[in-house]
Amino acid sequence: MGTAITSLFKVQYPLIQAGMIWCSGWELASAVSNAGGLGIIGSGSMYPDILDEQIKKCKDNTNKPFAVNLPMLYPNIEEHIKTIIKHKVPIVFTSAGNPKTYTSLLKSKGITVVHVVSSVKFALKAELAGVDAIVAEGFEAGGHNGHDETTTLCLVPMVKKAVSIPVIAAGGIAEGKSMLACIALGADAVQIGSRFVVSKESSAHINFKNAILDCKEGDTKLTLKELTPVRLIKNDFFHEIENAYQNNASKEEIKELLGRGRAKKGMYIGDLKDGELEIGQVSGMLDEILPAGEIVSQIINEFQIAQRQLTDFKL
Repeated sequence: MGTAITSLFKVQYPLIQAGMIWCSGWELASAVSNAGGLGIIGSGSMYPDILDEQIKKCKDNTNKPFAVNLPMLYPNIEEHIKTIIKHKVPIVFTSAGNPKTYTSLLKSKGITVVHVVSSVKFALKAELAGVDAIVAEGFEAGGHNGHDETTTLCLVPMVKKAVSIPVIAAGGIAEGKSMLACIALGADAVQIGSRFVVSKESSAHINFKNAILDCKEGDTKLTLKELTPVRLIKNDFFHEIENAYQNNASKEEIKELLGRGRAKKGMYIGDLKDGELEIGQVSGMLDEILPAGEIVSQIINEFQIAQRQLTDFKL
């Protein structure tokens, strides 16, 4: 399954586990990397000393490449960058900010840099900043998302046409068939988040994992566009936000309602009532908790079966 991404990352499969806050520690990242994909540590929810420990443990548990996701809005980002450079992390995924700020520094240390975008406009800016690859993340994705609500089916081919560097598709991908569809659209790999949230190695709270398994079609929605767009499960907190919008709340009032620590409360502590529960639309397809390595194997097997079925398909 060789692509430009497998060559760039030196991995077996063009399958990447997203670096999700509160869910993506060393256990998950090392398990995905050991299974032939690329595991990512989600540093956005970690203090600098925690990231240091997480990288050490990941290196102790896999001899395969892994990455760190680095949200550009993280308050201690320079400390995180020092830690990443110190441990010679081979790949960094940047997101939620201007990739131009740190790309040159990271690349000067021999680190491969990938940036997450939700539009062609930002894909072009990321390429101009010198990143090595781009994640084109569609509206279906969980967590923080784009303002324009462009779906993966539309975004990936548009980004692929606009840039000359490898493109990774993300958003709405949970099985081999959707992986194959993204490759057909021109993607060089896929990034999957929601399905790995419900892996055994995910650091998400079991309450959150079970809430995801209970999700049906329409149980998530993109909201909080005035702050940072995020897709959430419709729990009590979500409905508080919706009511605030109906009452014409100001941006500051919405920000005050959100407060601090909502994502940790929901995803890591397991407060399903008042916590922020970030997950993608594919949550409606998920029905079991499996080891991450088994998830990787299932997706690759599904991909190969779908590929053979298409080969036999005649118009």
